[in-house]
Amino acid sequence: MPVKDLITDSAIPLRTSDTAVTALNWMEDLRVSHLPIVNNKNFLGLISDTDIYDLNEPDEPLGNHKLSLIRPYLMYNQHFYDAIKLIADQKLTLIPVLDEDNNYLGCITLLSLAEKMAKITSVDQPGGIIVIQVNNIDYSLSEISRIVESNDAKILSSYITSFKDSTKFEVTIKVNKIDVSPILQTFNRFDYIVTATFSEESNYDDMINERYKQLMNYLNF
Repeated sequence: MPVKDLITDSAIPLRTSDTAVTALNWMEDLRVSHLPIVNNKNFLGLISDTDIYDLNEPDEPLGNHKLSLIRPYLMYNQHFYDAIKLIADQKLTLIPVLDEDNNYLGCITLLSLAEKMAKITSVDQPGGIIVIQVNNIDYSLSEISRIVESNDAKILSSYITSFKDSTKFEVTIKVNKIDVSPILQTFNRFDYIVTATFSEESNYDDMINERYKQLMNYLNF
């Protein structure tokens, strides 16, 4: 999915004519720590709440201050994984999106990213979770899929967790079966190391769903 499809209308950009007080009020309403400053369609940069607290005259327009703005952004056709990486690397609460002419199109917020991740990881789908450990040279998603499908199941989502200074990583898969015991037996038969399983819908899935709802409530507060 391109990031242009994640743009939200809730984050209104600041103008240089807006005051620091206005910026802080908007940040509080949106529960963000950054806001873009835009003049016409020209993206000037992001201002943080820390920057604003350092201003001596909060009632003065932002344009009257000497600002040190950062300019992280994504192009409209980049993948939303790029948004996740940029937010994590620079510890942002939102990301501006620009078009091919470097015009400001809007912002992606943590809320829109969380909603997308929930769909990708199939949080709202019933099923079981299996975590297996593999050597990186032995990893084969096609073989893992074959083992799952040989038990009349499908992989709903998967991701890999790597470890520093290790030749092994963990593969976490969610399947569309609550009872994963036949799949576990097949993994064991093929000498896979199963490190964890979560197969009770009323337990693990409800817990994940509840945590997701709590996150959404927090971001929407």
